[in-house]
Amino acid sequence: MRKLLLLATVMVSFSATAAQADGDAALGKRQFAPCTSCHTVEEGGANKVGPNLHGIFGRTSGTKADFDKFSDAIKAAAVVWDAEKIDKYITKPSEFMPGNKMAFIGLKNPKVRANIIAYLEEATK
Repeated sequence: MRKLLLLATVMVSFSATAAQADGDAALGKRQFAPCTSCHTVEEGGANKVGPNLHGIFGRTSGTKADFDKFSDAIKAAAVVWDAEKIDKYITKPSEFMPGNKMAFIGLKNPKVRANIIAYLEEATK
């Protein structure tokens, strides 16, 4: 039973990573449009209700120096953002990081999430 559970966990992790690798960044840019009411992505872009996301990959949650509106939950989580963690977060933020202040219920569709992540990977380098 343990081997089956381990195999299932590995397969789920692999499929999430594969879905992200298959994301369409151009489509993701359009699908990210609703997020722009709270976030920008370009280098030097303004913070809004949420932080500018430029440089998010590899950054620890709650540590963007020029943004002071992070919740205690996001600071305490100390998550180092990568594609997998962003995927989990945007799936259901309140479940991945209870107590965070992002007023967003999440995205159920894994293809949409993969597209947005592909876009973020390109746009926030």
